Amino acid sequence: MRYMLLINAPADAAPEPEMLERHRVFAEEVGRRGRLVDGAELAGPATATTLRRQGGELLVTDGPHAESKEHLGGFYVIDCNDLDEALEVARVVPLVDGGSVEVRPFVER
Repeated sequence: MRYMLLINAPADAAPEPEMLERHRVFAEEVGRRGRLVDGAELAGPATATTLRRQGGELLVTDGPHAESKEHLGGFYVIDCNDLDEALEVARVVPLVDGGSVEVRPFVER
């Protein structure tokens, strides 16, 4: 079953120089275990463009969907046998202080 690991960080968190290396090592290890499908770092929320349907029109605005105390900094897609295994992988995702990982299963049809 595929799961998405959504990596959130506090909006005011300064990037740690060693974080990219920690993520490289994490991705390498999870890949070696045959569980990594994909992953990427995302540009900051200031680079977002939001499309919203309102009153039959599609509005395009610069910036994130909503103000938030956290922002989505990146993601991994993993393929695991079950939620327990996905949580085992998620427990070792490198995080900045105050960061979080949201684990969501894909809808498999």
